[in-house]
Amino acid sequence: MQNLIRFLIKYGTWMLFILYVLISCSLLFNNNPYQHSVFLTSANSVSTGVYNASNSVTSYFNLRDINEDLQRNNADLELQLLSLKAELRKYREQEYADSVPVDSALSRYKFVIAHVINQTTTRPHNYITIEKGSLDGIQPEMGVVDQNGVVGIVNVTGPHSARVISLLNNNLRISCKIKRSQQVGSLVWDGRNSQEAVLEELPRHATFSKGDTVVTSGYSTAFPEGVPVGVVLGLMKDYDENFYALRIKLFTDFSTLSTVRVISDGMKSELENLEQQDPEKESE
Repeated sequence: MQNLIRFLIKYGTWMLFILYVLISCSLLFNNNPYQHSVFLTSANSVSTGVYNASNSVTSYFNLRDINEDLQRNNADLELQLLSLKAELRKYREQEYADSVPVDSALSRYKFVIAHVINQTTTRPHNYITIEKGSLDGIQPEMGVVDQNGVVGIVNVTGPHSARVISLLNNNLRISCKIKRSQQVGSLVWDGRNSQEAVLEELPRHATFSKGDTVVTSGYSTAFPEGVPVGVVLGLMKDYDENFYALRIKLFTDFSTLSTVRVISDGMKSELENLEQQDPEKESE
């Protein structure tokens, strides 16, 4: 109680002054129309500023919820975009497959469209990885081509991907022939140029000319006969005394390799079983 009395004695004069000021302002603004309108306008401006500040603070604290909503919407849009891309890719693959001319003699072959996801071109033993595997019908020893020519042969398969021995691998040999003369040789990469290979083991009586087309011979289940490989650039002298060797310009551009076709031979099992039979045992 004494503290209250001391406080009133000490600050009573100021409190009385403030009370008089408030009473004076009240009489001024209530009894004079002009001052009353000025007061309302000023009060409205002050309240508007307070409301704006309050709204800014509230919006700031709601940014987290807004950001989460945006993230969810972006995720939904991303899924829709991926779905549309998958549909577009499917139609493009179908169009790509339908554009492949299939002769009646090649009706035993089917094509599986695949996309290249990794490859090398500068090593002695180059490989290609595709995003189709055993679940898509891909098996080892299947031939691989693109829209230009031979690419390689499937080496290893997984459920969803496969490794292809590239034509740019000096361990791979493919039976090919000169289309005009039908002379058969063995195509191999010599590691010098990713755009060229060598057609070896051509007999000395073989006839050829610069610019002749080289195609697959069909002497395997990997490739049907007549798949384009390249064109003859010229004779390689002193390569072999008993056979000709020709430098071949490859049709396939491995630096831009993107979409390929894996060849499935419907008669592969039958032909392999037939070739494995021993006629001497059957005669007994």
